[in-house]
Amino acid sequence: MNTRPELRGSFGMVASTHWLASAAGMAVLELGGNAFDAAVAAGLTLQVAEPHLNGPGGELPALVWPAGRDRPLVLCAQGPAPRAATIERYRDLGLDLIPGTGPLSAVVPGAFGGWLALLRDHGTMPFAEVVKYAIHYAETGYPVLPAITGAIRNVEELFRDDWTPSAELYLPVAAPGTMATNPQLAETYRRLAASTDPVEDWYRGWIAEELVAFQDREWMDSSGERHAGLLSADDLARWTPTWEEPVSVDYHGYEVFKAGPWSQAPVFLQQLRLLESFDLAAMGHGSAEYIHTITECAKLAFADREAWYGDPNFTDVPLDLLLSREYAEERRALVGGESSAELRPGGEEPRLPTPVGGAPVAPGVGEPTRGDTCHLDVVDRWGNMVAATPSGGWLWGAPVIPSLGFPLGTRAQMFWLEEGLPNSLAPGKRPRTTLSPTMAARDGTRLATGTPGGDQQDQWTLHVFLGHVHFGLDLQAAIDGPNHHTEAFPSSFYPRETIPRHVAVEERVGEETIAGLRERGHDVEVSPAWSLGRVSSVSRNPDGVLRAGANPRGDQGYAVGR
Repeated sequence: MNTRPELRGSFGMVASTHWLASAAGMAVLELGGNAFDAAVAAGLTLQVAEPHLNGPGGELPALVWPAGRDRPLVLCAQGPAPRAATIERYRDLGLDLIPGTGPLSAVVPGAFGGWLALLRDHGTMPFAEVVKYAIHYAETGYPVLPAITGAIRNVEELFRDDWTPSAELYLPVAAPGTMATNPQLAETYRRLAASTDPVEDWYRGWIAEELVAFQDREWMDSSGERHAGLLSADDLARWTPTWEEPVSVDYHGYEVFKAGPWSQAPVFLQQLRLLESFDLAAMGHGSAEYIHTITECAKLAFADREAWYGDPNFTDVPLDLLLSREYAEERRALVGGESSAELRPGGEEPRLPTPVGGAPVAPGVGEPTRGDTCHLDVVDRWGNMVAATPSGGWLWGAPVIPSLGFPLGTRAQMFWLEEGLPNSLAPGKRPRTTLSPTMAARDGTRLATGTPGGDQQDQWTLHVFLGHVHFGLDLQAAIDGPNHHTEAFPSSFYPRETIPRHVAVEERVGEETIAGLRERGHDVEVSPAWSLGRVSSVSRNPDGVLRAGANPRGDQGYAVGR
């Protein structure tokens, strides 16, 4: 039984993690904009409505499918490490890991450049037209979610004692259901809307000057020490987002598209390769055998992520091998009837990071650093489609820059401070991000989907996709189904913990499934009934029928359309 109907129409669909963003995107479609205009309006609105999950100082990966192309494009707006960011520099500070909070974990903020590149290359509207929704909510107020209140309370002492610019904006803590404003951010975007070249202003003009000046100041971070940042004017001026071809595999008639290994995205495709020879439908959706099989395949794929993935401009990632059926067949033989506690990468001479034990987790300085994020999907009447997962620049990740109204991101924490790994820190290198939107196509039908969730993104979205493919669930029913994930591999977030044999399941899977997983040796974490995953999806059939679904968990994700 669906919590909501799957939306169907022929004009346009927007699905996202917040109703205000979905409404802003739909408003743009109604004004004659295309999916790309709508995605930018929705993305900028998310920066205001979900400040605990993303912001202008974060990053943006997106899959973008113009109606006239036979496959999507990848928009990489993941900023790289500063030129001054070397392993030696961090080691000299006595660090074994890059802190999960504070200015020392900042990379070039790519989200703004990414949204503007999407608008410039594929949109039809000026920036001033699509940013007006974000300005409106920042100026007149956005509703405070319980999660926003909780996030601020977790760092309230830090805000008062050290991150005083953040205290000025977010304290006293607003109660859930009240309205909050961000006048500094409204003014920032108002000035950019009036500019003849907002990208120039951001990366080489007045915003760049503010960012660099603020990075020179020392602030408390999750190491328990105070550090300044490393971003320079040159880092900002030299960066630009890039358009790339996706990687893909075929799966039960679908071609599934993902970003390259500068993200964790290919791990989704590796899981499909491993799963394609199992009869998942016969196991039963949500059964112990079904979840066990998916979990054991996930462990193998994520082990390869740890051993092989990194910025391909800096490291040779053997994707042809990792996505081959021959390799999957060899790896599939490792899936047994018992839960494995080992991290087992494949390939020739794989190398895993050395576990870092005892990394400081200073209380009250932004922990936990494993933040959530946002997602949006848009399809229009012409067949243009977007799946985007903006993230970073969380309110609890770094101090607010008072003149701008937002903090910088913390994505550098995903690098390793160990030499010789695919994801080792290097100047100008992109961190291997967790952000991972998805697109798929079969017989002329196109699908865009994704979720927040860090390391869980390419698990939660995968499970929704499998429900749609193998069990005939419509988009909303697949999203509503009980979800699960494993954390039996190193976390991408400080302090990089691993939980061997772990599997989390929503209690709705039932006692029989939970008992069956425990019998197979899994360390089962029984999560509340509606707690795992925040997936949204849109699709377009060859006859022009559009569909959409959004996550009911958390009471904020909505799809709209007609």
